[in-house]
Amino acid sequence: MSGRQPEEPVRLPVNRQTWQHLTFLHYRYPVAQVQRLVPDGLSVQEWGGTAWVGITPFLMRDVSVPSLPPPPGWGAFAELNVRTYVQGPEGRDGLWFLGMVVPRLTFVVALRSLGLPYARAAGQVDVHGARWGYWFHTPQDRLPSGDDAGRPDPARHTSPWFEARVDVRTPVATAERTLELDSITGRWAAYHQRAGILWRTPVRHEVWPLHHAEATGKLTAPLRWVGLPPPTEPPMVHSSPGVATRLGMPRPATARRV
Repeated sequence: MSGRQPEEPVRLPVNRQTWQHLTFLHYRYPVAQVQRLVPDGLSVQEWGGTAWVGITPFLMRDVSVPSLPPPPGWGAFAELNVRTYVQGPEGRDGLWFLGMVVPRLTFVVALRSLGLPYARAAGQVDVHGARWGYWFHTPQDRLPSGDDAGRPDPARHTSPWFEARVDVRTPVATAERTLELDSITGRWAAYHQRAGILWRTPVRHEVWPLHHAEATGKLTAPLRWVGLPPPTEPPMVHSSPGVATRLGMPRPATARRV
C-alpha cells in the first residue's frame, strides 16, 4: 500500500528512470469532481472528505531499459504531470495520471502506446542552488503527422502555460511526515488503461527526501487542462532533490476474488 516505504520489490525492472529536482504542488478538491475524471474500476481516495490532486514538475533523466543506454534524446528532459490518488479494483493503492507533458515527441508516442496520457510541449527545469524554476508551454494533444512531424513545437515561442519559481527550504523532519503526506508522495504503483484493460505498473525507489518549499508563478493551468475548475486554496508545496526508480512489468488490475 502507499506510504513511506516501497510496497513490494521490483527485482526485474523493465525500465529505469531518475526523477530529479521535483516539486509536489498539491491541491484539495471535492472527491466527486475528481472521480468523474478516472475510469471505472478506480476509486479516488479521500482525506478529511476531500481528494488531493498533484502537479509535479521535474527533470526526467536516464530513461532506459536495464543494461541499455537511454534512447537518443531521452538522457534528460523536463516533465510535468497531473496526478490523483486512487484505489484499484484489487484493493491496492496507486496513482492515476490525469495528464502528462514532455517535450520529446518520441517519448510521447512510446508512452501513449501504453495508455499513459502524454502530450507534447516545450519545457525546461532551471536549478540555481535552492531556487528552482520550471516552465512549460501549452500542450499539443494532437500528435504531428506527415510534414508536421519534423517541425518545431508550435507553442515554443508563446508565453508560458505553466511557470513556477520554487524556493526550497529545510528538510521535512521525520516527526513532520504525517501518514497523509507519506501516502500521497509514497505511491508504489501507477494505473493506466490500454485497449479497454486497466493495468497496474509497480514502482520502487528510495524514501522520498522531502523539503519544505514555497512556489509562486502561473501554477494552475494544468488543473484546468485536465478538466478541473480553478482551486479555491493555495497548494501544499514540497520539493525533493529526487530518486532513482525501477519500474516493473505492467499487469492487469483485476478485482480481488471473495
